[in-house]
Amino acid sequence: MAETKIQQQTALGDVAARQLAIATRTVPQMVTITPRWLTRLLNWIPVESGVYRLNKVKNATQIEVDCSSRDEKVLPQTFVDYIENPREYNLAAVQTIVDVHTRVSDLYSKPYNQISEQLRLAIETIKERQESELINNAGYGLLHSVAAGQRIKTRTGSPTPDDLDDLIAKVWKEPGFFLLHPLAIAAFGRECTRRGVPPPTVSLFGSQFLTWRGIPLIPSDKLPVVKGKSKIILLRTGETKQGVVGLFQPGLQGEQTPGLSVRFMGINEKAIASYLVSLYCSLAVLVDDAIAVLDDVEIGNYHEYKYK
Repeated sequence: MAETKIQQQTALGDVAARQLAIATRTVPQMVTITPRWLTRLLNWIPVESGVYRLNKVKNATQIEVDCSSRDEKVLPQTFVDYIENPREYNLAAVQTIVDVHTRVSDLYSKPYNQISEQLRLAIETIKERQESELINNAGYGLLHSVAAGQRIKTRTGSPTPDDLDDLIAKVWKEPGFFLLHPLAIAAFGRECTRRGVPPPTVSLFGSQFLTWRGIPLIPSDKLPVVKGKSKIILLRTGETKQGVVGLFQPGLQGEQTPGLSVRFMGINEKAIASYLVSLYCSLAVLVDDAIAVLDDVEIGNYHEYKYK
């Protein structure tokens, strides 16, 4: 039987060497963080006392004016009436309490501060929830603020250029952007490719976006996808344009960003420090034709392309 030779180590090995090496560390990463384009593209209105009253013109079609000729015709007398019980929007709160043991924050805060990183990730999660609420909240979300006459369905299931044109016809007064799930953008791209009309792109915030008729398609994974179907929103933004506006509370104690605050709540008998993170926001659609929705958008249709 051959004798097994034991290999003699002649230099310092990797495992032992790592004990003297300093690893380059990253801050904690979290897959749920998204760009949240919707909150960047909305116009935000500061709200005093947490209430936003949406006043409207009552019976606007009955306001009389005259384009008279060069005579002494008696001009019509009219006035603009207001609805007596306008809708009021109350700011909603998205909150959480972040707990950090003082021993952890004291001993393990190099090179990254444990409290800062805990708060950063909690704030990112709250802002993700904010975008979801702006789209899906039953009280003020975009999908629940669409008038019946501003809802349409796809013609064939997949989102086609014709469907998006129909949305533009509903929000024709300075439409701002389409908002849709990334899978819906992919489905629309396939339909454009099938028809030989690839949509151009535009650069916003340093990123590239597909467009249709010059209007950008903004992705958000907060749009619902149910049984292979989703929705596409087209909206106009801004108070001066009678569009969609975001609402926030200014001047909060411990304000970090507009509408978001962090407040220290103290240290309990277990040496755990607590921080209250609060974000107050809402959304208002000023007039009905500021938003329209395309329903029943199928996102799973593919085509076989044959080239001659």
